[in-house]
Amino acid sequence: MNDDAPHPPDRTDDDAPHPPDRTDDELARLDITVLLRYGLTAEPGPRRTALFGDGAAAAAVILDRLGTEPRSVAFLADTVRAGGLARAAELPEPLPRREAAALVREWLRAGTELAGGVAADDTAATWLRAVATIIELKQLTRARGRST
Repeated sequence: MNDDAPHPPDRTDDDAPHPPDRTDDELARLDITVLLRYGLTAEPGPRRTALFGDGAAAAAVILDRLGTEPRSVAFLADTVRAGGLARAAELPEPLPRREAAALVREWLRAGTELAGGVAADDTAATWLRAVATIIELKQLTRARGRST
């Protein structure tokens, strides 16, 4: 046996996460409202993972395509953390662009229907921060692609 050859792992990890295989177009078709309804107040597990994984990526794709700046989403996250989902859902313009504002208001309202209290508010704020980070990464990646 050649000692330089790679050795198989001692165990297989069937539960190991797989790399994402969804395109931006596939992500953009996900129902963010449903992911929020089932993931926002869920215990750690598949529903929460779906919300913070594909759900955050999908929301970022959608908002990025609508020209939303990551700082606007981060500011909204701070607003949700400070005042709660219900107060943020009542904002006349939660994001600067009309189409993005209407969409995110629908997402915020989905969270208010859960009556999850401060815990749901904090989870929503953390999720919005994740969305803002993904938007920023997408924009930085595009900018680097243009500069080469």
